[in-house]
Amino acid sequence: MRYETITLDEKRNVTLTAMLQGTGGEFRGLDARPAVVVIPGGGYRFCSDREADPVAAVYLRAGYHVFILRYSVGEDAAWPRPLQDYEEAMAFIDGHAEDWHVLRDKVAVVGFSAGGHLAGAAATMAERRPAAAVLGYAVLRGETAHELGEDKPDITAHVDGNTCPCFLFATRTDSVVPIGNTLDMMDALDRFQISFECHIYPYGPHGFSTGDPSVQGPETIFPRRGENWTADSVAFLRDLFGDFSPRGMTEPMLRPHVNDDAMAWLSLDCSIARIFGNPEARRVLAPVIEIMRRRIVPFTPEMSFEDMMQALGRMTLRELLAERGIETERFEELNAALRQIPNI
Repeated sequence: MRYETITLDEKRNVTLTAMLQGTGGEFRGLDARPAVVVIPGGGYRFCSDREADPVAAVYLRAGYHVFILRYSVGEDAAWPRPLQDYEEAMAFIDGHAEDWHVLRDKVAVVGFSAGGHLAGAAATMAERRPAAAVLGYAVLRGETAHELGEDKPDITAHVDGNTCPCFLFATRTDSVVPIGNTLDMMDALDRFQISFECHIYPYGPHGFSTGDPSVQGPETIFPRRGENWTADSVAFLRDLFGDFSPRGMTEPMLRPHVNDDAMAWLSLDCSIARIFGNPEARRVLAPVIEIMRRRIVPFTPEMSFEDMMQALGRMTLRELLAERGIETERFEELNAALRQIPNI
């Protein structure tokens, strides 16, 4: 293990602690690793130690490089300074990716409470957006963000089609950051078809970190299954980034978007409603649509083929064709043709 602490701003005591794991040699097939940037909470008044090293250990054990960002707090936390600290940290990681053996396209942020607000800003507003965000009992909606400072932005209002996939967790009885923050974030991600996973535990305090008694104290009333967010978030990142194998990282299982409806060009991964609503797409796919007419039986005798397509409209065309075994050997060809058509 290699440790480095980089001072990004001495006056504001902004630092980036790098915990770098081995690659190559005995680590066969591993030329580089994915990474997480841990952003502790603390109400923008301090950076919590409970949400730093204990969290880093989770992702180190999973094989990730880990960086801990201690950002501007207190009188130095006027917005957008914390976000600028994040940008500088990501630029530093990117500039040292070759030396540190970091997979540039597989860097996630993990933030808690106010640190979750900063991680959420990174996911929705930053120039250097992460590939994924893990947001723990995070401050995300404007009403709560303004309690941290009137200058702190509403994260949910900035979710867009370029927002990265998110893993969310919180407790129903959190009396510091209301559960509505997580619920509103889910709703915003859903509107833009962003992939996400969410765990809301029925009871527990704010700031439970990893949920382990060694971190939060054995007397805390908290469901022991709440510790599962750590393993679940690692599994989420593995689905999204791929997993370790003797030949490097495997192919991802999870797409960043539920479908491609928000993309600039059509594809097989757009919804049926989107594709069938585009005259040029229907022209290009005319031979395939004729096969679909013959092979796809409507739910009832009264339904027309068009009614059936409307009923299945939220499925992607790839899903429907694969399910019915239609033209699967031509998927690459069909996808290439659709990608020539603007998604309007």
